[in-house]
Amino acid sequence: MSHHHHTSEKQTSNFALVFFINLVFTLIEIVGGYLTNSVAIWSDALHDFGDTLSLGLSWRLEIVAKQKRDHRFSFGYKRFSLLGALINGIFLLAGTIFVLSKAIPRLIHPENVHSEGMFGLAILGILVNGFAALKLNKGKSASESMMSLHLLEDILGWVAVLIASIAIKFGGFTILDPILSILIAIFIIYNAIKRIRKTLLIFLQSIPDDIDVPELEKALRQFPKVKDIHDTHVWSLDGSYHILTTHIVVLPSTTPEEILALKCLIREKISEFEVQHMTLEIEYAGETCAHSC
Repeated sequence: MSHHHHTSEKQTSNFALVFFINLVFTLIEIVGGYLTNSVAIWSDALHDFGDTLSLGLSWRLEIVAKQKRDHRFSFGYKRFSLLGALINGIFLLAGTIFVLSKAIPRLIHPENVHSEGMFGLAILGILVNGFAALKLNKGKSASESMMSLHLLEDILGWVAVLIASIAIKFGGFTILDPILSILIAIFIIYNAIKRIRKTLLIFLQSIPDDIDVPELEKALRQFPKVKDIHDTHVWSLDGSYHILTTHIVVLPSTTPEEILALKCLIREKISEFEVQHMTLEIEYAGETCAHSC
């Protein structure tokens, strides 16, 4: 319990730190985009403004997510962190579509940009986003994972801006500015849709990718006295906290003491499959399953 409390405190402090770093850097980008006349930097400034809003939301929802169960949420508030990941993904899509609406016209009418300013901002962007990504990459929640990968994408974007600024400076290829914006936008849209899909699957209580239910049932059938297993359900609260319910059918000769010992063995085995919460229903062979009543 103390370890979990420490982890939650660290998650919250990580979001707070990254939020303020991103907020300051967004303001720098807005000024830098104006001074350099770069649509790529303007786009990233608007993008990072959306990130800042998302980080603020994630920070708040991480605080809510660590609250314990109560009369309203019997499983606790872990899914609020997942909600933050979903909203972040939607913000990301909306911001990227806006970026495309500004970048595409410049393919037809390229504008001059300040390549030296782009270069300097690119270096700063790589350093700032790299530090923020490292802080969040150590977290395990879905929301932290979403934002960490998002920041890694930003780093790739700034590397591209760095290369483009050099090409514009020495080759005069000003059209690279909108082309770069469009390529980054397409990359972000692809990954955002992929992550939103994964988050929605968790909300819809799909079986976690890291749990093989047939393999789990096969392992439990190896225990003495276990005749069969059925009606197994596995889902995840937030992508890392998994829940399982199942019916264990035992031989009619099994005594209450043997059932108690068997339950302990089964719980220990199930925990090896990274399941944190489990509910077992014991049935005797020949007994009518409660599910069919």
